[in-house]
Amino acid sequence: MFDMDLPWWEFIVRGLAVYLLLLVMVRLSGHRTVGQFTPFDLLVVMLLSEAVSNSLNGGDHSLVGGLIAAATLVAINSLVALASSRSARFEKFVDGSAVLIGRDGVFFEKTVRRCRLSESDLEEALREHDCPRPEMKCAFLEADGKISILRNPQ
Repeated sequence: MFDMDLPWWEFIVRGLAVYLLLLVMVRLSGHRTVGQFTPFDLLVVMLLSEAVSNSLNGGDHSLVGGLIAAATLVAINSLVALASSRSARFEKFVDGSAVLIGRDGVFFEKTVRRCRLSESDLEEALREHDCPRPEMKCAFLEADGKISILRNPQ
């Protein structure tokens, strides 16, 4: 239970590597992955955790090794949050930024496709904001995956 197969520092290096690589993969997968999980997205996240578990522990099943890996992930997450709060550039890299997806009642087809949004996503956002398409001034896909709609002033 307490006897580790690997040196303690290897858990930290493994945790850092897995965290950073998963962060990059999640960022590359787009806004919707972060913001709104479908059942498929949830399944992928669960399978990702299983897929990287050996990468974190290197086959070590000790209690201490697991606690070191968990503490490393929590510490890295805290450092990323701290760095994001102090650097707008780093925050934009980690969290992303809003994307203009429509203006004056028209959605930009290429941008919407690149952001992996469906027509039903757009229609749902318009309904949620009680905004008929002709009254839409701007539409944004926010960094958290939500769609914001601004109305033309009446």
